[in-house]
Amino acid sequence: MDRMNSLGAIGRRSIIKTAAAAALAPLAAPTIIAARGETPLRIGMIDPLTGAYAAVARDEVTGAQLALSRVNAKGGILGRQVELLVEDSANDVGTGVQKAHKLIDRDHVDFMIGDVNSAIAQAIAQVSSQNRILHIVSGGHTDGITGKDCKWNVWRVCNTTRMEANSVCGTLFQKYGKKWHFITPDYSFGHTLQSAIEANLKKLGGTVTGAELTPLGTSDFSAYLIKARAANPDVLILLVQGQDMVNCLKQIVQFGINKQVKVAGTQQELESLEALPPQARVGTWMFEWYWKQPGVPHVAEFVADIRKVNNGKVPTARHWFGFTSLYTFALIAAQEKTTDGLKLARALGGFELPPEIKLQPNKVYYRAGDHQLMLSAFVGEAQEHGSDDPDDLFKVDRVIAGDEIAPPVDETGCHLTWPS
Repeated sequence: MDRMNSLGAIGRRSIIKTAAAAALAPLAAPTIIAARGETPLRIGMIDPLTGAYAAVARDEVTGAQLALSRVNAKGGILGRQVELLVEDSANDVGTGVQKAHKLIDRDHVDFMIGDVNSAIAQAIAQVSSQNRILHIVSGGHTDGITGKDCKWNVWRVCNTTRMEANSVCGTLFQKYGKKWHFITPDYSFGHTLQSAIEANLKKLGGTVTGAELTPLGTSDFSAYLIKARAANPDVLILLVQGQDMVNCLKQIVQFGINKQVKVAGTQQELESLEALPPQARVGTWMFEWYWKQPGVPHVAEFVADIRKVNNGKVPTARHWFGFTSLYTFALIAAQEKTTDGLKLARALGGFELPPEIKLQPNKVYYRAGDHQLMLSAFVGEAQEHGSDDPDDLFKVDRVIAGDEIAPPVDETGCHLTWPS
C-alpha cells in the first residue's frame, strides 16, 4: 500500500509520523524519532481524501499535522512521541469502517479522529465505541453523533446541524423573506440540516416551497435549479458541500438566479469560496471558524504557521478542526496524566480549550451532557475579495457563542451510557 510522502500524494494507505525536533518537516517526509525503549503513541485519522470532500479532508489532516508537530516538539504526550496514521474513507461507509478496524486491530491506535462525512463518522463511532477508543469527530455535523446516537467515548469538534441552523435562520427570515427552497445533499448530514432549518422556519412563521435532494458528487445542478427557480422562493438555501457547493454556485450565477432570489445557507467553507470564480462568491452563510480575527490572541501565529505548509494560503475551519482534535488528546492527557480512554472521556466533560487552541473570542468547551464542543459561529456574507487581503473572502458581521445557538442537552436526544 502507498505511503504518504507529501500532502499532495496521499494514497489509500497513508502514515504521517512526526518527530519532536522536526517542526513541520514531516509534511515532506515521514519520520520517527522516539526515546529509546519507548513505544510511540498512535492516533488514527480517517477522512475522505478522495471524492467530493477531498479538499476539506486534506485541510483537516494538515491542521492535525501542525498540532502533532507542536506536541512532539514539546516532548509528545506524557513523554511519548506521537504518530498520526491517516486513512482514506473515500466517502464510503463500508470503506470507513474497514479502515477503522485496521487502525484499531492492526495498528493499535490509542485515539481516533474523523470523519468529514457524517454517515461515515457515525459508522466508525460504532467501531471505536466497541473497542473503547477515545474518538473525536472532527468534521461530521449530523445531530445524532452528539444526539440520539451519542456514545461515552465520542466527542465532536465541529457544530451540530441544529447549531448551524440556529445561527442564521433569524437573519435570513428578517432580511430576505419567509418562503424558502432547499438544495440538499441526499444523506444524513443534509437531511438533519434541512430538518433543523425547517424547524426554525416553522417557528418564525415561514413556508417551504420545496426541496431538491441531490446525490453526492453531482456536477450538473441545472434540473434542480430550474425547479427551485420555478417555485419562486424568497431564499434559496444551499446545503450541499465541497465540490458540490462549487458546482452549484457556479451554475446559480451562470443562470442569473442570484439576481432573482437570495442565495444563502448555513455552513460555508473557505475551500469552496477559494475554488469559485470571484463573481460566484455570493450569499449569506456561517463559518465555524474564520482566520481573520484582529486582536484575538494567537490567531496570527496559527495563520502564519499554516501559510508555511499550505502554499501561502490562509487556514480554514477545517485546519482548525484537525488542529483542535489532535491537541485535545494532548491537553487532556497532560491534565489527567494518563492515556486511558475512559478516564480521559470522563475528564473532557466541561474541559475548556486554552486561548492558543480555541483561537476565537468566546469560551470554547466540551459540554459534558452530550460531548459537543461549544464553539462560535461566524455569520456574514461571501465576498469576491477582501479590501486589504485577497484571501479575505468572507465578511464577518457577528460572532455568536456556541452556548447561544446550541439546544439544551435535554433536547438533543443524547443519553450517555458509561462502562462500569
